Amino acid sequence: MAKWDHLGEEHVRTRPGRGSRPRSKVRPAHLDATAGQVIGVDRGRYLVHLDEGPANRQVWAVKAKELGHRGVVVGDRVDLVGDLSGEKGSLARAVRVGHRQTVLRRATEEGRGRERVIVANAELLVVVAALANPEPRPRMIDRCLVAAYDGGLEPVICLTKVDLAQASDLVAQYRPLGVKVVTCGRAAKGQPVDGLDQLRQVLAGHVSVMVGHSGVGKSTLMNALIPGADRATGHVNEVTGRGRHTSSSAVALPLPDGGWLIDTPGVRSFGLDHVSPANVLAAFPDLAAVAELDCPRGCPHALDALDCALPAWAALSDTNRARVESFQRLIAWREDA
Repeated sequence: MAKWDHLGEEHVRTRPGRGSRPRSKVRPAHLDATAGQVIGVDRGRYLVHLDEGPANRQVWAVKAKELGHRGVVVGDRVDLVGDLSGEKGSLARAVRVGHRQTVLRRATEEGRGRERVIVANAELLVVVAALANPEPRPRMIDRCLVAAYDGGLEPVICLTKVDLAQASDLVAQYRPLGVKVVTCGRAAKGQPVDGLDQLRQVLAGHVSVMVGHSGVGKSTLMNALIPGADRATGHVNEVTGRGRHTSSSAVALPLPDGGWLIDTPGVRSFGLDHVSPANVLAAFPDLAAVAELDCPRGCPHALDALDCALPAWAALSDTNRARVESFQRLIAWREDA
């Protein structure tokens, strides 16, 4: 008899495959999870400011498996479990992501209505534009305003370098929209930035996000508003008016007077393929009321739109006309910025 001939099936131990194992659909409730806000993202790891404990208590975390492919961005509210010590090398787990009250998003490079959320739960969108070196780009400002209205943020325009050019013409373009405009300029060496106090008052107590293309002075403002922020500042080419990207990732920093300021990487464009005119119209109650009563269903409200009710309402007063023209300029976002 061969050595193994006496062995039968009952002698063989088999391990069930992964697919045959009984799996429970019940997930832990994590009732003891600690809440916090994401203030930084770095290669799949998230820096979270905890609601409980010391004022500056921060921990690094990773996503728990149950979150799947759901993205987590700066500003997200998350619930954490695991190691919350904050010691070097420690990692907590984010087991829940809260509902986003607002979102700042832009279309992806693929377009076709796909968008990428950049920041969540911010209240104010501060659009930073320089009046000179580089020259202002009103269409870029318009597209940022559209993104703010679409995402539920209140826009604020911050015009820098007023010591180099007049702001009155650009301010006049946005007055009919009711957008708050703050101006800042370079002061003498060793002196605070002119207009900084007004900007501080606007930001105090709010979660705000700054956007603007490279070279407009975003990092300079961050460093002036938050001592010790250490945001790198770049050189602007005097010939091309272009600067290099000095911020490589979004990060939230606490403001001395309360609130948070989120700095974003410099942007060259702001894709809006995912936005509909109706989303923008909702930010203007007076125009939305006219459109709801008298515009045909699906009206695009553009300059050449047939049977649109806005032109007739605009003819009633100069104020109405300026407001409708400004709104129609905003929704022409598929033109080049």
